[in-house]
Amino acid sequence: MGVEFKVENHIAYITLNRPEAMNSLDPEALDKLKEIWTEVRTNRDIWVSILTGAGEKAFCTGTDMKKAPPPSECMASAYLNDGIPIIPYMKMWKPIIAAINGYAVGGGLEMALACDLRIASETAQFGLTEVKVASLAGLNGTQCLPRAIPQAVAMKMLLTGERIDAKEALRVGLVSDVVSPDKLIELADQLAKKIASNAPLSVKAAKQAAVLGMDMPLEHGIQMAHLLWGVLRDTDDRKEGFTAFAEKRAPKWQGK
Repeated sequence: MGVEFKVENHIAYITLNRPEAMNSLDPEALDKLKEIWTEVRTNRDIWVSILTGAGEKAFCTGTDMKKAPPPSECMASAYLNDGIPIIPYMKMWKPIIAAINGYAVGGGLEMALACDLRIASETAQFGLTEVKVASLAGLNGTQCLPRAIPQAVAMKMLLTGERIDAKEALRVGLVSDVVSPDKLIELADQLAKKIASNAPLSVKAAKQAAVLGMDMPLEHGIQMAHLLWGVLRDTDDRKEGFTAFAEKRAPKWQGK
């Protein structure tokens, strides 16, 4: 199976499962990812997701060049025409954690850039190498990488196609944590459980305010945050949160 998917305790686990092909994306895997992100977006029982790759060699190396469709059926055209993303795009307000084990290059790094938290194993490598094959990081890489790390570093990666290792990725802020390969999924699970223990509507609102606010003047971003606070004020979960705090017990969130 090209992509594995399961949901447990409000956490979706998405695993790119083509280790023999460095977890590259063939047409079947791309179709499956479209289905999965639609499910994550619409399933109210999913509050947070973990995206990773099978094995320790690669998170994802982008499109499987051996099975790439002809130009008339290229991945970018399919992405634009049907409106269903193969990557978790920014308007997915449910948080997504990328657990990066090994190579995250090309479309693999673009998927990681679309996630909210990125953690990496010590063996991870990152790069947008499309210029080496006369192509372009055309999904979100040219826009998101310069927003995620210092512009000079991003431009060097984009124009040279060179990779950086996990240590450098941590230094420039591309990832938040670097751990040994055997601790990667454990850390991802810990982070996901911490997020899932919080009120899901509040978590979504926090992500929405932060992501949209980055492209607004500060005053407008603050106004939007005030509006979202007002939307949350009378929810059942907010009442439950205050009641649980007063009663010194764990809250029981309903997502409404």
